[in-house]
Amino acid sequence: MTLSQLDDTDLIDLIAQRNETALGELYDRYHRLIFSVALSVVGRQEEAEEITLDVFTRVWEKAHTYRSERAKVYTWLTRLARNRAIDVLRQENVRPMKYSVSWADVWPEPPANSDPPESAVQMTLQKQRVRQAIAILPNTQKEVLALAYFKGYSHSEIAQALDLPLGTVKGRIRSGMQKLRDLLQDE
Repeated sequence: MTLSQLDDTDLIDLIAQRNETALGELYDRYHRLIFSVALSVVGRQEEAEEITLDVFTRVWEKAHTYRSERAKVYTWLTRLARNRAIDVLRQENVRPMKYSVSWADVWPEPPANSDPPESAVQMTLQKQRVRQAIAILPNTQKEVLALAYFKGYSHSEIAQALDLPLGTVKGRIRSGMQKLRDLLQDE
């Protein structure tokens, strides 16, 4: 059986036995998630990259303390990332931004000569309208919409990451989308 076929808990057990290849496999599975969580809290890419490395260093050091009956590996890693990111902000004496997103980064700019100039202008205006509508939303709705639609998290992943009930996450997404529809139809 290869490492890629093992479940997360088995990988943690191997890491506790100082298996570097198992750590590499766990990193391959979760580094993007850890980076996203860290970036959502600190808001700066360089620090999020450092936090990601710190989390996997901590996994290497503390794998023997992991208890599968207390939390899934996914949840454990997410909490390690969030807590480490908050620690970084505390050291800087800054309040956490929680799961914020730079809405300017949501849509990449189109490649040159991809569409007629009129289409590019139309698209730019549409993006601006959406960003303005998003800015009006309450932060609680912004964060769940960002995680769901721009980070690709499932509802249950958002609930775990934000430590919220699943129903609350679904409600915030539904009400946020409805408010966006209303705001964009009014224009």
